[in-house]
Amino acid sequence: MPVVRDLRVLLRLRDFRRLLSVRLLSQGADGVYQVALAAYVVFSPEKQTSATAIASAMAVLLLPYSLVGPFAGVLLDRWRRRQVFVYGNLLRALLATGTAALMVSHVPDWLFYVSALCVTAVNRFILAGLSAALPRVVDAERLVLANSLSPTAGTLAATAGGGLAFVVRLVASGSDAAVVLLGAFLYLSAALASLSMAPALLGPDREPARPHLRTVLTDTARDLLAAVRHLAAPRRREAAWALAVMTLMRFCYGALLVLLLMLCRYALSTSPADGLRLLGLALAASGAGFFAAAVVTPWSVGRLGPGHWIVVCSGSAALLEPALGLPFATGPLLVAAFVLGLITQGAKIATDTIVQASVEDGFRGRIFSLYDVLFNVAFVGAAGVAALMLPPDGRSAVLVMLVALIYAGVTVALARFLRRPRREEGRCFT
Repeated sequence: MPVVRDLRVLLRLRDFRRLLSVRLLSQGADGVYQVALAAYVVFSPEKQTSATAIASAMAVLLLPYSLVGPFAGVLLDRWRRRQVFVYGNLLRALLATGTAALMVSHVPDWLFYVSALCVTAVNRFILAGLSAALPRVVDAERLVLANSLSPTAGTLAATAGGGLAFVVRLVASGSDAAVVLLGAFLYLSAALASLSMAPALLGPDREPARPHLRTVLTDTARDLLAAVRHLAAPRRREAAWALAVMTLMRFCYGALLVLLLMLCRYALSTSPADGLRLLGLALAASGAGFFAAAVVTPWSVGRLGPGHWIVVCSGSAALLEPALGLPFATGPLLVAAFVLGLITQGAKIATDTIVQASVEDGFRGRIFSLYDVLFNVAFVGAAGVAALMLPPDGRSAVLVMLVALIYAGVTVALARFLRRPRREEGRCFT
């Protein structure tokens, strides 16, 4: 089977395997940590969670990245990415340990959110750095395959980490602090795994600068403007379209996630514990969809092109999401989780490939950080819209249909763009 053969070749690349191990450990820890936060904020028996509370928590944890993200990109194009992985994961291990201590101490919620914000803020550097470093460890011919395996394997690792968190929580009699400590251990393991790579391996090519904070602040606007101009050039217009499309699909995913949380908490369960178990099943189904995307996407991109594959993904979502979502029943919900996992990850693999193939190495850190900012703003915006529309039990046909219309609009707009004459040399979108 060609895909299996190519995967074996890819995994024989030593540096790729090492970078992949860092991603797996780091994102596995993310999965553990996120489940601990969800259990503590949404599924605690003593808390009566609402969609507004969920949206507020997402805003507190994600909106500050609109400020952090651009700085992350500027620094990633100046610092050695391998060092970012080492020190970033060490810092997260220490901060996660502090979060566990706050959980046990029953401190005010705002202090807990500050601690959680610090842990997840570092994640902006790690994830953007992993995407920017990937072309340094594989050749151009296997970049699509690497984008299928690496981010998808990371997502599966996060899903597996979430499953492990459920097990630890069960063994530890519902202790969310114990789960967070497991995440801290995995962050530490990711830092140690990063040491297996040479400091200069992952770039950037120029000598790493160590700018003072004042220099970074004054240079950020100029550097980001240069990155935007780089992205807006005719030869990279396809990358700008891909980012816009993926941002809208991320909005849809965020709205559906809030709906899923409310359904699991109230409409489809009789207790918080049952709701948490149902959420775990939905996340497992979504993880299976991510895995299916890793298998299907290289074949589909090879025959359709990454742009047309995104059209197929968004068009499928427009048709299947209301059909599976409107019954508001457990069976269709789990099928929908699988389908959306496949569609979302398939489109993301294609988008990552387009951006990496279009953007020069010296700009990748900044572009992927902007990519990350767009993701977070769309996600929080979706949570806010869902909070306004969702009833207390989460059943909202209006929200389901709104998401379907957005998917349909994305499909039509992108298909029209793909039909335009190819005026630029080297266009990779189609």
